[in-house]
Amino acid sequence: MAIRPIRLYPDAVLRTRADEVPEIDAGVRKLVADMWDTMDHAEGVGLAAPQVGVSRRVFVYDDNEGHRGALVNPRYTVPGSDSEFDYEGCLSVPEIGGEIDRPLEIDVTGLDESGDEVRFHADGLLARICQHEIDHLDGIMFMQRLTGDARKEAMAAIRSAEWFGMPAIIGDLVFEELGTAEVEARQLSVADAQDR
Repeated sequence: MAIRPIRLYPDAVLRTRADEVPEIDAGVRKLVADMWDTMDHAEGVGLAAPQVGVSRRVFVYDDNEGHRGALVNPRYTVPGSDSEFDYEGCLSVPEIGGEIDRPLEIDVTGLDESGDEVRFHADGLLARICQHEIDHLDGIMFMQRLTGDARKEAMAAIRSAEWFGMPAIIGDLVFEELGTAEVEARQLSVADAQDR
Protein backbone atom coordinates (compact mmCIF):
# COMPACT_ATOMS: atom_id res chain seq x y z
CA MET A 1 0.00 0.00 0.00
CA ALA A 2 1.10 3.64 0.17
CA ILE A 3 1.72 6.43 2.61
CA ARG A 4 -0.30 9.46 1.56
CA PRO A 5 0.47 13.10 2.34
CA ILE A 6 -1.48 14.37 5.35
CA ARG A 7 -3.39 17.57 4.61
CA LEU A 8 -2.65 20.47 6.92
CA TYR A 9 -5.05 23.01 8.41
CA PRO A 10 -6.61 25.17 6.92
CA ASP A 11 -7.03 22.95 3.82
CA ALA A 12 -10.67 23.21 2.68
CA VAL A 13 -11.14 19.41 2.67
CA LEU A 14 -10.59 19.46 6.45
CA ARG A 15 -13.33 22.05 6.96
CA THR A 16 -16.01 20.42 4.80
CA ARG A 17 -18.47 17.69 5.77
CA ALA A 18 -17.35 14.47 4.07
CA ASP A 19 -19.68 12.53 1.79
CA GLU A 20 -21.20 9.17 2.70
CA VAL A 21 -19.59 6.15 1.04
CA PRO A 22 -22.29 4.74 -1.28
CA GLU A 23 -20.58 1.38 -1.86
CA ILE A 24 -17.61 -0.40 -0.34
CA ASP A 25 -15.43 -1.51 -3.23
CA ALA A 26 -11.75 -2.12 -3.99
CA GLY A 27 -11.12 1.64 -4.02
CA VAL A 28 -12.44 2.01 -0.47
CA ARG A 29 -10.41 -1.00 0.71
CA LYS A 30 -7.25 0.51 -0.84
CA LEU A 31 -8.03 3.86 0.80
CA VAL A 32 -8.34 2.11 4.19
CA ALA A 33 -5.06 0.22 3.69
CA ASP A 34 -3.28 3.44 2.67
CA MET A 35 -4.76 5.23 5.68
CA TRP A 36 -3.43 2.56 8.06
CA ASP A 37 0.03 2.87 6.47
CA THR A 38 -0.16 6.66 6.73
CA MET A 39 -1.41 6.66 10.34
CA ASP A 40 1.21 4.12 11.43
CA HIS A 41 4.00 6.05 9.70
CA ALA A 42 2.89 9.25 11.43
CA GLU A 43 2.57 7.40 14.77
CA GLY A 44 -1.04 8.51 15.15
CA VAL A 45 -3.96 6.83 16.88
CA GLY A 46 -6.59 7.86 14.33
CA LEU A 47 -6.84 9.22 10.80
CA ALA A 48 -9.88 10.39 8.82
CA ALA A 49 -10.12 10.24 5.03
CA PRO A 50 -10.29 14.06 4.66
CA GLN A 51 -6.84 14.20 6.28
CA VAL A 52 -5.46 12.43 3.21
CA GLY A 53 -7.52 14.60 0.86
CA VAL A 54 -10.49 12.25 0.36
CA SER A 55 -13.89 13.69 1.27
CA ARG A 56 -15.48 10.39 2.31
CA ARG A 57 -16.84 9.24 5.68
CA VAL A 58 -14.06 6.79 6.55
CA PHE A 59 -11.59 6.65 9.44
CA VAL A 60 -9.04 4.24 10.88
CA TYR A 61 -8.00 3.92 14.51
CA ASP A 62 -5.57 2.11 16.80
CA ASP A 63 -5.63 2.96 20.50
CA ASN A 64 -2.56 0.76 21.20
CA GLU A 65 -4.72 -1.18 23.67
CA GLY A 66 -5.93 -3.87 21.25
CA HIS A 67 -8.59 -1.85 19.43
CA ARG A 68 -7.64 -1.38 15.77
CA GLY A 69 -10.05 -1.02 12.90
CA ALA A 70 -11.69 1.00 10.18
CA LEU A 71 -15.15 2.53 10.13
CA VAL A 72 -17.11 3.55 7.06
CA ASN A 73 -20.11 5.87 7.44
CA PRO A 74 -19.72 5.87 11.25
CA ARG A 75 -22.14 7.29 13.78
CA TYR A 76 -22.24 7.40 17.54
CA THR A 77 -24.64 8.05 20.38
CA VAL A 78 -23.85 9.12 23.92
CA PRO A 79 -25.46 6.80 26.50
CA GLY A 80 -24.50 8.79 29.60
CA SER A 81 -23.85 12.31 30.78
CA ASP A 82 -20.28 11.99 32.11
CA SER A 83 -17.60 13.91 30.27
CA GLU A 84 -13.93 14.65 30.77
CA PHE A 85 -11.32 17.15 29.63
CA ASP A 86 -8.21 15.55 28.12
CA TYR A 87 -5.43 16.58 25.77
CA GLU A 88 -5.91 16.06 22.04
CA GLY A 89 -3.56 16.65 19.15
CA CYS A 90 -4.07 16.19 15.43
CA LEU A 91 -1.90 14.96 12.56
CA SER A 92 -3.27 17.85 10.44
CA VAL A 93 -2.16 20.38 13.08
CA PRO A 94 1.37 19.16 13.97
CA GLU A 95 2.74 19.81 17.47
CA ILE A 96 -0.30 21.79 18.63
CA GLY A 97 -3.10 20.54 20.85
CA GLY A 98 -5.42 21.37 23.68
CA GLU A 99 -7.72 20.14 26.43
CA ILE A 100 -11.07 19.10 24.95
CA ASP A 101 -14.22 18.14 26.90
CA ARG A 102 -15.78 14.96 25.48
CA PRO A 103 -18.24 12.30 26.66
CA LEU A 104 -16.47 9.46 28.48
CA GLU A 105 -18.36 6.72 26.67
CA ILE A 106 -20.15 6.31 23.35
CA ASP A 107 -21.89 3.62 21.30
CA VAL A 108 -20.45 3.42 17.79
CA THR A 109 -21.97 1.97 14.61
CA GLY A 110 -20.75 1.77 11.04
CA LEU A 111 -19.34 -0.64 8.49
CA ASP A 112 -15.87 -2.15 8.28
CA GLU A 113 -13.81 -2.16 5.07
CA SER A 114 -15.49 -5.45 4.03
CA GLY A 115 -18.96 -3.94 4.32
CA ASP A 116 -19.86 -5.83 7.50
CA GLU A 117 -21.84 -4.00 10.18
CA VAL A 118 -19.83 -2.93 13.22
CA ARG A 119 -21.27 -2.01 16.63
CA PHE A 120 -19.29 -1.43 19.79
CA HIS A 121 -19.25 0.44 23.07
CA ALA A 122 -16.20 2.67 23.49
CA ASP A 123 -14.83 4.40 26.55
CA GLY A 124 -11.60 6.11 27.50
CA LEU A 125 -9.10 6.74 24.71
CA LEU A 126 -11.06 4.76 22.11
CA ALA A 127 -14.17 6.90 22.71
CA ARG A 128 -12.08 10.06 22.38
CA ILE A 129 -10.44 8.84 19.15
CA CYS A 130 -13.80 7.97 17.56
CA GLN A 131 -15.32 11.35 18.49
CA HIS A 132 -12.26 13.24 17.20
CA GLU A 133 -12.27 11.36 13.87
CA ILE A 134 -16.03 11.71 13.37
CA ASP A 135 -15.56 15.44 14.00
CA HIS A 136 -13.11 15.39 11.06
CA LEU A 137 -15.78 13.74 8.91
CA ASP A 138 -18.14 16.56 9.87
CA GLY A 139 -15.56 19.23 8.97
CA ILE A 140 -14.88 20.10 12.62
CA MET A 141 -11.30 20.62 13.79
CA PHE A 142 -10.34 20.14 17.44
CA MET A 143 -9.59 23.87 17.81
CA GLN A 144 -13.30 24.57 17.34
CA ARG A 145 -13.96 22.62 20.55
CA LEU A 146 -11.54 24.79 22.56
CA THR A 147 -12.91 27.80 24.39
CA GLY A 148 -11.70 31.24 25.42
CA ASP A 149 -7.98 31.79 25.79
CA ALA A 150 -7.15 28.17 24.94
CA ARG A 151 -8.68 28.61 21.49
CA LYS A 152 -6.95 31.96 20.93
CA GLU A 153 -3.59 30.49 21.99
CA ALA A 154 -3.99 27.45 19.73
CA MET A 155 -4.92 29.60 16.73
CA ALA A 156 -1.97 31.93 17.36
CA ALA A 157 0.36 28.92 17.55
CA ILE A 158 -1.08 27.56 14.29
CA ARG A 159 -0.66 30.87 12.45
CA SER A 160 2.98 31.09 13.56
CA ALA A 161 3.81 27.42 12.86
CA GLU A 162 6.47 26.72 10.24
CA TRP A 163 4.06 24.46 8.33
CA PHE A 164 1.12 26.94 8.28
CA GLY A 165 0.12 27.72 4.71
CA MET A 166 1.61 24.50 3.33
CA PRO A 167 -0.88 21.92 2.05
CA ALA A 168 0.60 18.59 3.18
CA ILE A 169 3.22 16.70 5.15
CA ILE A 170 4.78 13.21 5.16
CA GLY A 171 6.87 12.67 8.25
CA ASP A 172 9.15 15.69 8.62
CA LEU A 173 8.83 16.74 4.97
CA VAL A 174 6.37 19.58 4.31
CA PHE A 175 5.20 20.12 0.72
CA GLU A 176 4.47 23.48 -0.84
CA GLU A 177 2.37 21.88 -3.60
CA LEU A 178 0.46 18.63 -3.89
CA GLY A 179 0.66 16.34 -6.89
CA THR A 180 4.26 17.23 -7.66
CA ALA A 181 6.84 14.66 -8.68
CA GLU A 182 8.58 15.33 -5.34
CA VAL A 183 5.51 14.18 -3.38
CA GLU A 184 5.17 11.05 -5.51
CA ALA A 185 8.89 10.28 -5.20
CA ARG A 186 8.71 10.69 -1.42
CA GLN A 187 5.68 8.38 -1.23
CA LEU A 188 7.57 5.73 -3.21
CA SER A 189 10.74 6.04 -1.13
CA VAL A 190 8.79 5.70 2.12
CA ALA A 191 6.89 2.69 0.74
CA ASP A 192 10.16 1.10 -0.46
CA ALA A 193 11.72 1.59 2.98
CA GLN A 194 8.74 -0.14 4.60
CA ASP A 195 9.09 -3.13 2.26
CA ARG A 196 12.68 -3.74 3.37
